[in-house]
Amino acid sequence: MDLKACIEQMETGEQDAALTALQSYNTEMNHCFTFSKEDERDRELLGGLVLGFLTRELQPSCQLACLETVRILSRDKHCLEPFISRSAMSILARYAGFAVVTAATPAQVEGEDGEVEQAEEVPTEEVKEASSPSENSDQEVIVESLKSISNILLHNETGQAVAADLQLIKGVAERLKQCHDPTWIHEVRFFDLRITFLLTALKMDVRAQLVQELHGLSLLGNQLDATLGVCWPDTLETARAGLEDVPPEQLPPLSRQQIELAMEILKILFNVTFDTARRKVDEEEAAEYRHLGAILRHCLMSHADEEERTEEFHSHTVHLLGNLPLLCLDVLLIPKVQEGSVEYMGVNMDAVSMLLGYMEKTLDRGHKLKETLIPSLTLLTESARVHRETRKFLRSKVLPPLRDVKNKPEVGSALRNKLVRIMTCIDTDVKDCAAEFLFVLCKESVSRFIKYTGYGNAAGLLAARGLLRGGRDSGIYSEDEESDTEEYREAKAHINPITGVVQEEQPNPMEGMTEEQKELEAMKLVYMFDKLSRTNLIQPMQLGMDGKMSEISPEDLHKLAHNPLFQPEEPANSDSEEEA
Repeated sequence: MDLKACIEQMETGEQDAALTALQSYNTEMNHCFTFSKEDERDRELLGGLVLGFLTRELQPSCQLACLETVRILSRDKHCLEPFISRSAMSILARYAGFAVVTAATPAQVEGEDGEVEQAEEVPTEEVKEASSPSENSDQEVIVESLKSISNILLHNETGQAVAADLQLIKGVAERLKQCHDPTWIHEVRFFDLRITFLLTALKMDVRAQLVQELHGLSLLGNQLDATLGVCWPDTLETARAGLEDVPPEQLPPLSRQQIELAMEILKILFNVTFDTARRKVDEEEAAEYRHLGAILRHCLMSHADEEERTEEFHSHTVHLLGNLPLLCLDVLLIPKVQEGSVEYMGVNMDAVSMLLGYMEKTLDRGHKLKETLIPSLTLLTESARVHRETRKFLRSKVLPPLRDVKNKPEVGSALRNKLVRIMTCIDTDVKDCAAEFLFVLCKESVSRFIKYTGYGNAAGLLAARGLLRGGRDSGIYSEDEESDTEEYREAKAHINPITGVVQEEQPNPMEGMTEEQKELEAMKLVYMFDKLSRTNLIQPMQLGMDGKMSEISPEDLHKLAHNPLFQPEEPANSDSEEEA
C-alpha cells in the first residue's frame, strides 16, 4: 500500500482499517533496507501514529502489525526520531516483556533570575519484573519489539542513552536468568542476547553494571552452559550432557541455533572482559574466570555442521580466551588424558593442539591476518610463556630439531617456514606477533632464535628488544637442553647466520689487497654513505653498547668521510642520479 494511503487509514483511528493498511504496507516493505529521502517526513509521521496506537488496548493481530511496522521503519537510521524518546522506548520495552526502570530524573525549575535550575531528583519507580512465557503467550509480539529495539540501539546514540537510562539491561538480565526455561523460543533468546551485546558494546556504564551489579560473568556462563548442554563430571571438567563417555572428536555437531546463541554470548563476554588481562583479579574473580575458561575449552572441542560456522565459533572462542588472566589458562590442560587424547609430558594437550591447528588454518588462508591470526598467535605466545608444558609441546610441533640446513628458514611448507615468512610481512603488528611467538618458543634466547629464523629475519625483533649484540631476554625459563641434530652440528661452521643456511664459500674480494688498500676501500664506502645521508636518501645507523640501533650524526659521519688517510676526488657530476 502507498505510504500516504497507509497514513490516511491510520489517522482514522479505527483498528480494523489500521490493521489492513499496516499488513499491506508490511508485506510490501518487509525486505526493504534502503529508503528514499523524499519520504522521510511521511515515515516519521507513520512511526508516530503507530506508537500512538501501541498505547491503546489493541487486538493481538493489530499489536503485531504495529510492531512489524516499527521494526521496518527503524531500519532507516535517518527516521528514528519517533522511537528514541523515553516514552517510545518504554512502550517498546513493555511489549518486549522487559522490566524497565523509570530513572530518577532531576526536575527542572525556573529560578528567580529566569535560569533553569535542577531540583531534587524524582524518586525512582520500578516496573514489575518481566513476564514469563505463560503470561505473555504471543512471543511473536516480543520478537518484533526486540528487533525494533535492536535497530534503534544499532543506529542511534540518543536511543542508546535512553535505553541505558531506562535500565533496560536489568529487564534483559531478568529474562536471561530463565535460560533453562524451554518455553522461550529461539528468536526471543537470540534478540535478548543481541540487545545485551549492543548495550555492552556501545555503553561503558552498562558494561560495568552488567558485570558488577548483575553478576554478568556467572549469568552469561550459565547461559553458555544451558545453550551447549554442558555438564560437569568433575571440577573444571566439562562434557556434553547425556554423552559423557563419548570422546570429543566423536560428539555430534551443535545445531545452528546453538551456535548462533553461543556466539552472541561469547561476543557479550568479550565486551565485559576485554580489560581483564591488563589488571589484577582477586581469588573470587579468578575462580569465575577459570570456570569460564573450562567452558571455553569445551567450545574449542565442539563443532558445527558446517566448517565455516565452526571456524567462526572457534574465532569468537579464541578472542575471548585472549581476555582471560594468563594464570587461569591452565584450565586448558586440566582434563585427564583419555584414549584418543593428544598427550605430551603426561598432560592433555587437546585444546592446545586445537588452537595450534586453528592458527595454522588462518595462516594458510592469508586473509585479514591482523584480525584472524593475531588473536590465536598472541594466545599461544602468552600460554607458552607461563606454562612450561604448553611451550615444550608447541616447540615440538613448530620448532622440531633442525635438520634442513640447505633451505632458507622461510622456504618450505612446515609451520616454522610459514611463520618465518610473515616475519617480513608489511603489517608491523602481524610480523611482530609471529616473531614474538617464535622467540618465546626459543626461550627468548637470541642464538637459538637466529638458528631457527636467520639473523636477517630476526633483526627486527632483536633491534626492538636491544638484543642485536646477542644474549637472552628477561623471561624466566628452565635450563637449556641440547637440541642440535647431527646434521646441524656437522653443517654449523658453514651456515651463514644472516640467511640461516649453508652457503658455498665465496671468493674473498679483498684477497691480495694491502691493509692500506682495504682501508681506502672502506673510506670510499663511508664517503658514499655520507653523501647519501646529506641528501636525505638514507639514515646511517650504528649499534650502541646497549644493543640498540642509534642514528649516526652528520658530524660523526663527516669526520669519518674526511679522514686524512683518504681524500677522494669530487666526481665531475656529483649530483647525478646515476652517481647516487
